[in-house]
Amino acid sequence: MIENIKAFLDSKVAQYNGPDFIPNDPVSIPHLFTQKQDIEIMGLWAAVLAWGQRVTIINKCHELIKLMDGAPYDFIINHEETDLKKLLKFKHRTFNDIDTLYFISFFRQHYQSYSSLESAFIPAKNITDENVVEHSLNYFRSYFFSLPDFPHRTKKHISSPSQKSTCKRLNMFLRWMVRKDDCGVDFGIWNQIKPADLICPCDLHVDRVARKLNLITRKQTDWQTAVELTNRLREFDPLDPVKYDFALFGLGIDEKF
Repeated sequence: MIENIKAFLDSKVAQYNGPDFIPNDPVSIPHLFTQKQDIEIMGLWAAVLAWGQRVTIINKCHELIKLMDGAPYDFIINHEETDLKKLLKFKHRTFNDIDTLYFISFFRQHYQSYSSLESAFIPAKNITDENVVEHSLNYFRSYFFSLPDFPHRTKKHISSPSQKSTCKRLNMFLRWMVRKDDCGVDFGIWNQIKPADLICPCDLHVDRVARKLNLITRKQTDWQTAVELTNRLREFDPLDPVKYDFALFGLGIDEKF
C-alpha cells in the first residue's frame, strides 16, 4: 500500500513541480526578482500574506511592490521617512499599515547587519537534533519582534511552533528558500537548513488530502500534525520529503481530491 501511495504522489510531484505551477501561485512574486535580498523580502511577504484567494494574494503583492518603487530591498535600505507615507494605504485582510511599516523596520534593521535573511532563522547555538525547523521558527519569531517598538498587533502575522501553529506560511517560505532541484519553482538559495529538515506546509487542502491518504492520524491540525505528516513523507523520500507538498496541494486545490 505504501509503495502505491509513493508512486501516486511521485507522479503528482512530477506533474505539479514545474514552471507551469508558478504563475498562479504566490511563489510567482519572488520570481519577479533576481537579487537575493529582493527574493527573500518578497518571498517572506508573499508567504505571510498568503491567505484568501491566490489571485488576490498575488495582486496585493504586486501593489506592495509598486508602493516600494519596484525595488523592495533598495527601498527598505534607502527610504526617507516621507517615502513611507504612501504605504499607509496598504491593507490585505487583517494585515494593515502598522504591520507593513514594522516589516520594513525589521528588514532595514536586519539587512544593515546581514547580507541574507537566512541568518534570521539560524539560532546562535548550533541545532543538531531532529527538530531543526522547530527551533528555527521559534527563533525567527523571537528575533523578528526584538525591535523595542514592535506593535503587539503584528504578532498574529508571524506564527511559531511554540504557539502550536502549523506555521503553514513560514514552512512554505522555507520550502521556497531551501529546496534544491532543477524544476524551477523553489529557489534553493539557502544552505544552513537542509531540505531533509523541512516541515511540510499543512494548509486546508494539504491536510484534507493527507487525511484521505491516511498520512495523518492526529485529530487536530497543529504543529505536531505537520510533523506527523512530514515524518510519513520522509518514508517516501528522506532527503526531500517536502517535495510532496506539490502533490498534496495540487491534488487538493486543482483536482479537488
